[in-house]
Amino acid sequence: MELYSLTIHEIAKKIKSKEVTIREVLDSVYSRIDSLENKVNAYINLTKEYAYISADKLQKKLDAGEDIGFLGGVPIAIKDNMCIKDVKTTCGSRMLENFVAPYDATVIERLELAGAIIIGKTNMDEFAMGSSTESSYFKKTVNPWDITKVPGGSSGGSAASVSCDMAFAALGSDTGGSIRQPASYCSTVGLKPTYGLVSRFGLVAFASSLDQIGPFTKDVTDMAIMLNAIVGHDEKDTTSVNLDKIDYTKYLINDAKNITIGIPREFLKEGLNPDVKEAFDIAIDKLIKLGAKVIDVNLDYIKYSLATYYIIATAEASSNLGRYDGIKYGYRTDKFDNLLDIYKKSRTEGFGEEVKRRIMLGTYVLSSGYYDAYYKKAQKVRTLIINDFKRVFEECDIIALPTAPNTAFKMGEKNLNPLEMYLEDIYTVPVNIAGLPGISVPCGFCHFNMPIGLQFISSAFEEEKLLQLAYTYEQNTEFHKMKPNI
Repeated sequence: MELYSLTIHEIAKKIKSKEVTIREVLDSVYSRIDSLENKVNAYINLTKEYAYISADKLQKKLDAGEDIGFLGGVPIAIKDNMCIKDVKTTCGSRMLENFVAPYDATVIERLELAGAIIIGKTNMDEFAMGSSTESSYFKKTVNPWDITKVPGGSSGGSAASVSCDMAFAALGSDTGGSIRQPASYCSTVGLKPTYGLVSRFGLVAFASSLDQIGPFTKDVTDMAIMLNAIVGHDEKDTTSVNLDKIDYTKYLINDAKNITIGIPREFLKEGLNPDVKEAFDIAIDKLIKLGAKVIDVNLDYIKYSLATYYIIATAEASSNLGRYDGIKYGYRTDKFDNLLDIYKKSRTEGFGEEVKRRIMLGTYVLSSGYYDAYYKKAQKVRTLIINDFKRVFEECDIIALPTAPNTAFKMGEKNLNPLEMYLEDIYTVPVNIAGLPGISVPCGFCHFNMPIGLQFISSAFEEEKLLQLAYTYEQNTEFHKMKPNI
């Protein structure tokens, strides 16, 4: 078995027992990338020199008998909207094509403190705006299970890299499903943590009240390990919550008894692919056999989630992207007549179509005369959705839903109809609106062999419940062991 095909917990043991060297592990992963990258297009930028320097330092510590951390020597990929000092951070945009970050994001500091090796920056929808990783300025990432189809988005590069063993794990960001949806499409485990659990310092903002960093992994055990590395209070992030440290690996318990799962069945009718519905029903039956109790629940306001999300997210995006004006940093047009011309041409040439669309929508809903009618009303509905979840979690421990209503679609299929693309987020956006944690685990394949994801949602800061149920399901199924034939 090739080293790159192992999980984090498997390769970490081999490194610490000195069965393999860290350089051998790194060589294996980069060899895999060299053989597949021209097909998959998962990476915008590889950090080979940076990675091998880190590997040699860690190996010296290991040989000297020093602790190298629980991620010691494990190669990890990073979505290209998180800053790494002296490395380009492009956000998949021409606007930041040559921007070199002057500092590390907190999650990078924490991964390296745990001994991880950063191997590259993954491709993404421009400024994380999209559901297919087709809006990147640099390249279009494909789905390793079928290269004619999308990997999902906006963290498609991260999902694809883990799916076909081009990284042991990867970080993504999730604003409305951008970790969970590509995890579903690419058959990986993907988790969006509770808002405030993981520091956003050093993450280039899309929608600040919705964004959250989280991992992609090959299995649930690796997810618990990655969470241990990145979770924790950060004084540099004012939204970061100060909680007692939890060892998430202690909740890898193969037991679904005493867990009550709520299913909002009225949300599983219109627009749900029959193959996805069948896989979801089979998964729920499996959990019942494993001892879980299943009840029907009503989320009265969840049907307004998508409209609420696209008002709040575009409004915040419009505000956050106002800083890219061709003056301070980022892309600047070559030809201009005056200051206003610099602003106009730099933003016109620097941003792609999807980003421009969201800026215009966001500016509109924040404008005089429309603020109360759209943005203020959306924030009121957001509160209703939050309260809806709180009420339901008095009846159950976990809410189960499909991760996405469909499997991965063809490249270019939805580009002419943005609204159709936005509907792919229907089962994921409520989690971001309410600031809750959600995890996607592989639960089957459609009739043409494309992956399907199962989503679990819990109350805020109860990731341990998600991990226990996800681990139980995973240990009693084989889907996470299946790999794309690429």
